[in-house]
Amino acid sequence: MPLLTSLNMRILQLHCDNIEYTPTKKEIQSAEDIENPQTQRLEEVVVVFVAIEKGDDLSVAKNAISQIKNSMEKIGCKKLLLYPYAHLSSNLAKPSIAISLLKEMEDGASDLEVSHSPFGWTKSYKIQVKGHPLAESFKVVTKDSGDSKPDEELTSDALKGESKIRSYWKILSPDGTMTNIGDFDFSKHKKLEILAKYESAKIRKVDQPPPHVALMKKMGIADYEPASDSGNMRFYPNGRLIKSLIERYVTDQVKEYGGYEVETPIMYDSEHPSMVSYFNRFPARQYNIDSEGKKLFLRFAACFGQFLMANQYQLSYKNLPYKLYELTRYSFRREQSGELVGLRRLRAFTMPDCHAFCKDMPQAIDEIKIRFDLSQSVLRELGIDDSDYDMAIRFTEDFYNENKSAITELVQKHGRPVLVEMWKEKFFYFVLKWEFNFVDSLGKASALSTDQIDVENGNRYGIEFVDENNTKHNPIILHNSPSGAIERIIYVLLEKAARDSYEGRKPQFPLWLAPTQVRIIPLTEDFDDFSETLRNKISLNNIRVDIDDRNESIGKRIREAEKEWIRYILVIGEKEANSQNLSIRDRQTGDVRDLSFNDFINELNAQTSGKPFTGLNLPKRLSKRPNLMV
Repeated sequence: MPLLTSLNMRILQLHCDNIEYTPTKKEIQSAEDIENPQTQRLEEVVVVFVAIEKGDDLSVAKNAISQIKNSMEKIGCKKLLLYPYAHLSSNLAKPSIAISLLKEMEDGASDLEVSHSPFGWTKSYKIQVKGHPLAESFKVVTKDSGDSKPDEELTSDALKGESKIRSYWKILSPDGTMTNIGDFDFSKHKKLEILAKYESAKIRKVDQPPPHVALMKKMGIADYEPASDSGNMRFYPNGRLIKSLIERYVTDQVKEYGGYEVETPIMYDSEHPSMVSYFNRFPARQYNIDSEGKKLFLRFAACFGQFLMANQYQLSYKNLPYKLYELTRYSFRREQSGELVGLRRLRAFTMPDCHAFCKDMPQAIDEIKIRFDLSQSVLRELGIDDSDYDMAIRFTEDFYNENKSAITELVQKHGRPVLVEMWKEKFFYFVLKWEFNFVDSLGKASALSTDQIDVENGNRYGIEFVDENNTKHNPIILHNSPSGAIERIIYVLLEKAARDSYEGRKPQFPLWLAPTQVRIIPLTEDFDDFSETLRNKISLNNIRVDIDDRNESIGKRIREAEKEWIRYILVIGEKEANSQNLSIRDRQTGDVRDLSFNDFINELNAQTSGKPFTGLNLPKRLSKRPNLMV
């Protein structure tokens, strides 16, 4: 049986300030001839150390140079040095084949300033590598590594082609300066540097669970559901309470902004004409269902449900921008299994989705600025500060050239430099997309708020409005989620709590999201009736309060309240029962304070003002609660 070869080429690619090399002697008999070996120095260059292996052929060489050129476009460098480097492999091709393929790679980069160091020589060299996120990469190039791999599930054309998009990665500063990513100083923007590396590499797989996974179990919020498909979670009473409050808050804010809440189906006919077309423009994997001869799929967004609804409206320019909103419970995307982890990336998730139908691009740009402010405000009130996330913005080169000032204004609203992906041509249905990204302790970025300017789907779904002259037009559509997936918000809050704990601060939920806001601990059964009366009085003020009436020591009950992140603890004994004031243990400050009942209630209400409320989602007495085995 013949030995099968793998057709691999190994490449170490470095973006360098400079390289200086000197050929010293021939290492093999078939080395290239050099009349007068001299020291060579190149500035601002991409150096590609390359090892050509047995079985490599012309297709591998072409694929390699294509990938090299694509990455060079992203960093804005046009000078290339191919550097034969046998030490990357122990399975090297014959010298004659290696020299031939090296020449093919050089010819394939003739549109660049390209050269190669002499093949078969021992060389001394000095090199200065740049410090930006894309400066160093290692690739194993195969015949098919630039192409999408076959998948058993139906995959959209957009997803298949996403890796082939010609794009440039840059940094845009609030003053409007656009800088190649390789030239930007990240010393004051470390999280932006991590985001840039994460987004450009597009490696979503997770090697270890992030800290929030242990916390979501410990706090009785959520866990994996082994009886379901991966990426579908179970939410315990505490988690459902937190999730429902976030859902209600985001929905209230969108409705206040002007969104009109609707509800659409979770499954659609994949052979419906609008579905076939849209599916291949949306980068998502889907769940498919066969039912009574129909091929159905579970929705991966609320878009098409709202678009089909908007098709039924008779719209005038006076109605625009018109905003439809749905909180999808759930949207379904068949994410790859290696990417699924905790609440960060799921296959079934709750997504607030608001579409605005606009009459023209100027109106769409005005509206996207309003929604940008809305998104910042929503995250801030959910407990996610502006400094907790970094911004990425993606657009076509044409759109940028025509709308520089509007794009710069969005960056100014963010207040810090942002990551830019600029496409040479339109690939998706949108010409601009911005998003806020949280970077966790493992260096993984997750998109929260986002908005898009969609220039295709008004026409695709036959959505029309009439203008001042009674002429019909298709609207431009904005796709905004002011928070991103609700589950991902909980993930961020837990990751922030884990970071606080690691850095010596007490982890805490925003008070309005805390499953229990106040805990009463009677010293003995003698104070049970007083504690019950006090609990009822506090709960009448829209405060979640419970009683730890278990037969445990006072110290243990206080410690367990601390572990549950309960902000306020009221220990009730003889002194407290006979006092006009409440003795309050404040977990956040560590202080014990005496406050009047009204002052205590006012303190809590000041922290929860403007937020939705729901009562306890567990028995009010801890003695009535089962233990959760996690």
